[in-house]
Amino acid sequence: MSRIGKIARRTFLVGSAAVVGGVAFGYYAYKRPPANPLLTDLDEGEAALTPYVKIDNSGITLITPRADSGQGAYHVQAALIAEELDVELDQVTVDPGMPDPAYYNTALSAEAAPFRSTDDGFAANSTRGIMDAMMKFLGMQITGGSTTVPDSFEKLRLAGAVARETLKAAAAKKTGADIADLTTEKGAVILPGGGTLAYTELAATAATMDPVNDVTLRDPSTWRLVGKEMERVDIVAKSTGTQAYGIDFEIDGMVHASVRTSPCRGMMNGFDAEAARQMRGVIDIVQVKDGVAAVADNTWRAIQAVNAIDVDWGPAAYPSEQAEHWQALSDSFNADQQDSQFRDDGDVEAALDGAEAITAEYRAPYLAHAPLEPISAVVQVTDDRVDVWTGTQIPRFVQTNVAKLTGLDTDQVFVHVLMMGGSFGHRLEDRVVREATEIAMQMKGTPVKLTYSREEDTIQNDTRQIAMARGRGAVKDGKVDAYDLGIAMPSVVASQMGRQGLPTPGPDLQIVAGAWEQPMQIPNYRVTGYRAPELAPISSWRSVGASTNGFFHDVFLDELIHAAGADPMEERLRLCWHDPSHKTLEAVAEMSNWGSDPGPNKGRGVAFCMSFGVPTAEVVEVTNQNGAIRIDKVWVAVEVGRVIDPVNFDNMVQGGIVWALGHAMNSEITIADGMAEQRNYFDFEGMRLSQAPDIFVKGLENGDTVRGMGEPMVPPAAAALSNAIFAATGQRIRKMPMNRHIDFV
Repeated sequence: MSRIGKIARRTFLVGSAAVVGGVAFGYYAYKRPPANPLLTDLDEGEAALTPYVKIDNSGITLITPRADSGQGAYHVQAALIAEELDVELDQVTVDPGMPDPAYYNTALSAEAAPFRSTDDGFAANSTRGIMDAMMKFLGMQITGGSTTVPDSFEKLRLAGAVARETLKAAAAKKTGADIADLTTEKGAVILPGGGTLAYTELAATAATMDPVNDVTLRDPSTWRLVGKEMERVDIVAKSTGTQAYGIDFEIDGMVHASVRTSPCRGMMNGFDAEAARQMRGVIDIVQVKDGVAAVADNTWRAIQAVNAIDVDWGPAAYPSEQAEHWQALSDSFNADQQDSQFRDDGDVEAALDGAEAITAEYRAPYLAHAPLEPISAVVQVTDDRVDVWTGTQIPRFVQTNVAKLTGLDTDQVFVHVLMMGGSFGHRLEDRVVREATEIAMQMKGTPVKLTYSREEDTIQNDTRQIAMARGRGAVKDGKVDAYDLGIAMPSVVASQMGRQGLPTPGPDLQIVAGAWEQPMQIPNYRVTGYRAPELAPISSWRSVGASTNGFFHDVFLDELIHAAGADPMEERLRLCWHDPSHKTLEAVAEMSNWGSDPGPNKGRGVAFCMSFGVPTAEVVEVTNQNGAIRIDKVWVAVEVGRVIDPVNFDNMVQGGIVWALGHAMNSEITIADGMAEQRNYFDFEGMRLSQAPDIFVKGLENGDTVRGMGEPMVPPAAAALSNAIFAATGQRIRKMPMNRHIDFV
């Protein structure tokens, strides 16, 4: 019987789980979606009602299923539960839990379902309801798309509220007090007269009761945590060097492995490992899909041994030279390869006919994810069980894929999600887990820790998409009148989902994401996506399609505004019809004192991008130092509907700006002889500490919908930098990395 079957049957038989000793609470007892996974793995003295809050006589555990890669996801999820549960963050233990359909990501459907433009705005496509149902049915437990806060904001507060009210009912039952006279504070029920009962003392009683589902969420004016500056639940560990990441995980009897697979992403014809087998500490040399692995008594020796293997690689599975990749994009601007055209307002062709057309071409390169923590996974395979310890954003996919490899049922695969030292989308792939499983299957019973060398990870990285855009436009009476942008790139979704064995029907929204949905009321306005053929394997990179399209769209808009002789800020404000977006532009103009003289040899550039439903406006100020650029300041205004933790919010935005600018300045992955030319940080360089600007952040809370902030600050950053360089030097940079065209101080 599958795990889901066990949960469903047990839930049917015991209802709310009349098990003595403890209790677990969560949103799903209230909304009645998939069954509670905590029911299947109870220790003595524990009980479970729903998936997010577990209490026994020893403490309170909050389940935080959205993965943490440094963005504070565990902290934010814990704070949302704790707000309504009336506990302090230092009173609880945070646990990501096990993979389960109950933790499906509702907010992902907003990213998966495209929108359509209307006369007065953007309306959800009718596929949104279908996508919601699919996310629930498939149990899509995924962290990505800046969806952690939108997905969690209501459901986790409801989980806390249900738990709080049920514990009050338990206290009333235990003491005979009127429940109306009971309140809660700091993990305890306050009794009439001032006595208290700790939640842990009430767990056994609460376990015998049905949860109190008729709850009301507290008014924001009474919030203790949400919207206030908090100490992140992981900040002490991270500040003292005691935080354990996936790379730190160890288990008794563990061996170490490293792999090499085709640098051209093709086949392996054969290998000679005799020299490697004789090296110190080497335990075994084993084959994996399309490659070979060395197993040793430590990671360093495994890496040295695998690099000593003489391998005969097959040819590249895609064009072998970078110029061919660019040519494939250039050839894709034709009607046969049109993928989508969600935006087509007015009559672009008529507006351009007879007008003095302004044209431009833009390029954005492949980029690696390059998280600081080396990619690793520990897998132990036995005849009837597999355990996986790794940092991952897709635990359910990991569970399914390991089950397929080993021939076991999914309920025999246990995925233990660990803290990640960065991801940027990299952990949406599970290649390292699959390879670790292949090795562990050949060493039954032995835990195998597979760690990629930095070089192997860079060569094998499923990069950000390569992309090209072509713009045609016209101005009239000092205003932007026609805007036509075509974007060509391979399908990120097809490449990524193909590795998971999933179909990708319909157009790929990522080809035009961050371009078509911009709330600019240009009379004649068209955005077209062209699907290029599959080239090098690509994947989700922080802000995905918008990471390139935010640059394309806004720099071309800036060129048209300049041609019209208009002020870059004033014309964007005039064109912007969407009130929350308009407010971000107003805010960043005020923050940067737009319109004032920045001083000699200085220039300011503004950019705006709506991505992931989040309006983001940025101004970059630079200094021209004898033809070299120094980035001095960045101002950012973001509309997210609700800021959960202002300190964490500011840090995330600032980190995203440094990430985006560093890559725009310096980074690219290029293909030569069928393989990535870059190998490590020395030739895939980000922003240096000495280059980091002062960054000023303002989070706006005018919108009705709560949004996430992991990605939306990235798309406008490169555009604002390019526009600032133009303002300071008169040089228009249309291709990244920009250091190929100008020097940076």
